[in-house]
Amino acid sequence: MPTLSRFAPFCALALALPALAQTTLHDTLVKHWKVTEDFTIAVAQKMPADGYGFKPVPEELSFGQLMVQIAGANLNACKMASGMSGPAVPEKLAAALKDEKLGIDKDTAVQFLTDTFDFCNKAVASMTPEKLDAVVGTTRKMTGYEWLWSYFTHTAHHRGQAEVYLRVKGITPPTYVF
Repeated sequence: MPTLSRFAPFCALALALPALAQTTLHDTLVKHWKVTEDFTIAVAQKMPADGYGFKPVPEELSFGQLMVQIAGANLNACKMASGMSGPAVPEKLAAALKDEKLGIDKDTAVQFLTDTFDFCNKAVASMTPEKLDAVVGTTRKMTGYEWLWSYFTHTAHHRGQAEVYLRVKGITPPTYVF
């Protein structure tokens, strides 16, 4: 009859495999920030340039304002969480946000989204466990992880709004890839 000691290495390996297969919180954040970038840019690209001023009702942001809202909020959150410097808001967008009559053009909005997501992806990739756990902020104090997670969620919320805007205009949004 075989002894249990002969099976000990196999038991240890079987017990260790789940732990080896797990990804870290950091890896998960890196993966999903890239996924959300790709999907958000795809949504932004679906709206024709002449639809960037579209509002389903007067009280809502225009589609272009919504894209800039996503980009600006992500920029702030990723700067706060990482302590890194990010890209500046293009003057053209800053002016349009102050004076709605100027409008937001698609190319500038999509480029700003791209630039801010590229920055966020670098910021997220640079985060150490200590940075993820550090409480940071000026008026709103949260851990680095909370900044990243809350604004990841913020993006999903506003991207969902943008998908509704597309549907109201008869445009099918891109399919989400997880």
